[in-house]
Amino acid sequence: MPKITRALISVTDKSGIDLLGKTLVEFGVEVLSTGGTARALAQAGVHIREVADFTGFPEMLDGRVKTLHPKIHGGILGIRSRSDHMEAMEKAGIVPIDLVAVNLYAFEKTVAAPECSLAEAIENIDIGGPTLLRAAAKNYADVTVIVDPDDYPEIIRELRASGGSVSAETNFRLATKVFRLTHEYDGAISRYLDGVLARS
Repeated sequence: MPKITRALISVTDKSGIDLLGKTLVEFGVEVLSTGGTARALAQAGVHIREVADFTGFPEMLDGRVKTLHPKIHGGILGIRSRSDHMEAMEKAGIVPIDLVAVNLYAFEKTVAAPECSLAEAIENIDIGGPTLLRAAAKNYADVTVIVDPDDYPEIIRELRASGGSVSAETNFRLATKVFRLTHEYDGAISRYLDGVLARS
């Protein structure tokens, strides 16, 4: 696999993210980030670039729109081996994003609280996170996608052993983990909303 040149990190669970960020920077990776993750990485001494600065478009709607932008999703979904994809990206000023580390709003934990309202539950339905994860997992041949902090140590080992890349086998395994998680996440939302309907 080619060396990772650019990574997007936006996580709810920030455990271990400082070490991953520092390792990526060691290999010259540009790290894009948002909100609390950007602050946590910066506090750990990791040089980051805010997504809003990268896209030229600010976060809006109380954070509902952060990463939903062609410069992000084009950079993730572009197939590197297809010249037409690369030409279209270059024409649009889109550069590849080779690693995506994202985990989701804790929806199930939120709705487990007895005082949780429907409005609060709705606000804790993650939109950007699953979209990023699914895009990266779909393009696993070119993109490493990490949804679980427990996978950071393996990724760091591979980066160090290879000089900055992750194997195709690992990318495939991580992609399958993403689709399992997004399936379970949507299932939890569906079950909660079904329960609201049943009580109404």
